[in-house]
Amino acid sequence: MRILAGDIGGTKTRLAVFEVGKERWPIVLAEQSYDSVRYDSLDILVSRFLDGFDGACRIASFGIAGPIKSGRCETTNLPWTVDAHRLALEQGFERVYLINDLEANAWGIAALKEKDFFVLNPGDPQAQGNAAVIAAGTGLGEAGMYWDGSQHRPFATEGGHTDFSPGDALETALLEYLAKRFQHVSWERVLSGPGLVNVYQFLTEHHRVEGPAGLQEELHNNDVAAAISTAGLAGRCPLCSQALDLFAHLYGVEAGNLALKVMATGGVYIGGGIAPKILERIKGPNFMSAFIAKGRMQPLLEGMPVKVILNDRTALLGPALCAACRVLK
Repeated sequence: MRILAGDIGGTKTRLAVFEVGKERWPIVLAEQSYDSVRYDSLDILVSRFLDGFDGACRIASFGIAGPIKSGRCETTNLPWTVDAHRLALEQGFERVYLINDLEANAWGIAALKEKDFFVLNPGDPQAQGNAAVIAAGTGLGEAGMYWDGSQHRPFATEGGHTDFSPGDALETALLEYLAKRFQHVSWERVLSGPGLVNVYQFLTEHHRVEGPAGLQEELHNNDVAAAISTAGLAGRCPLCSQALDLFAHLYGVEAGNLALKVMATGGVYIGGGIAPKILERIKGPNFMSAFIAKGRMQPLLEGMPVKVILNDRTALLGPALCAACRVLK
């Protein structure tokens, strides 16, 4: 069975056709990546992609950054409206599935191998139960994986849009700074690519200093979040370094919050594009110390396996596996 799968993000959209058999192990037949912001709709991308694919494809499944309601999604970080029924009619699909992008990540984990993870915390060797996925990228996504006794069943949340909560004086100052700019300060405002920029800009104002002159030019000409990360990891800018440290700490805080909310004794997975790029900071002390710092619940969190997903195709594999599970059940 051939399935058109898509990972629809605020920055990149990746489309691929997979061959999926009863073993549910997807084999890629064609794949293409697009800059999302350059296109007016997913419909245009799907049409362009399929024009270049030699073969029939009757099932489509897309992971999308945004809440899905009745087969329809208004994307969070793109001016797109995606409608499963309309896509099916226009492209001739028999079935079109839309799932949240973090739910897609959760589905994709089943296709990964040991080499696709970096273990931050091995946890309990006999760990079993619910699991959770949190992923900072263009935005912040969160999902749960309910353990039914034999397998995990992913479900979507919009937890990245819950209220950011500070834990000390510096973080309280960060909240006050962001509250002047945004009507609602969510965790996504600090844990995402734009969130890292927000943290850096806050620190420049809080400390009343600017980064090195060369960095300022870099920030104007390049991807700002990437420039901050590069300078911080290389030790070229103390302010960027502090921004990464605070980012890693806050990432651990919210990952721990999510772990408690879904009782993720089966494990917590760190997805998204940012964590692998700043892995040196994520595997440092800031993330895990913040993750377990939940008072009386610390022993519970210490027993949870915590892993960074290194395979950037997880959210593309997920929709294919989800569709196959539904069609082949």
